[in-house]
Amino acid sequence: MRQKEWKLIITFHTTADAIAFEKACKEYGKPGRMIPVPRELSAGCGLAWCVAPSERAGMEAFLTEQNIASEEIAELLY
Repeated sequence: MRQKEWKLIITFHTTADAIAFEKACKEYGKPGRMIPVPRELSAGCGLAWCVAPSERAGMEAFLTEQNIASEEIAELLY
């Protein structure tokens, strides 16, 4: 079984927002990956971006820069 680590999870209201964020992250070389929303959280679209908690400020700024709305930003063991 995989060892759980603290992760920053960003959820989205819509699948379109999640996919747009994934595309922008890949285009600009941002860290992280798309995952199904962990059951501890809930999200409108069921997709979330997973990244190291140390990236929080950068991800929040990038969301604003890309004009993409997140539903929730949370740190949890994943």
